[in-house]
Amino acid sequence: MKITRIFSDEEGESHFEDLEIPLIDQGEIGYLSENFEVKRLQFRKVSADYDYDFHHAPQKQFIVLLNGGVEIETSLGELRQFQTGEILLVEDTVGKGHKTRNLEKKERTSLFIHL
Repeated sequence: MKITRIFSDEEGESHFEDLEIPLIDQGEIGYLSENFEVKRLQFRKVSADYDYDFHHAPQKQFIVLLNGGVEIETSLGELRQFQTGEILLVEDTVGKGHKTRNLEKKERTSLFIHL
């Protein structure tokens, strides 16, 4: 399963990294990853005009986009767009952070899984 990691380097710059989460064939029930220990789960809804300037993640977390896409910009100016169903691993809890904005002018919901 492919996910995108957002992290800060030693100089505080944020970056993207593409990761592959291995899935193991479990027969009739499908393919499963190894377990991840999680602290809590949080639901989120943002307004249609969501456009959040540079910030860092409040904690290491997975973000699952439930509906609506986002554009994320790193501190170095790299832009990527993510769509409904995509998963991010956000780890830039220090440094310059990243920008986030809705791709469409509609409310967007997501799921935060705190690690």
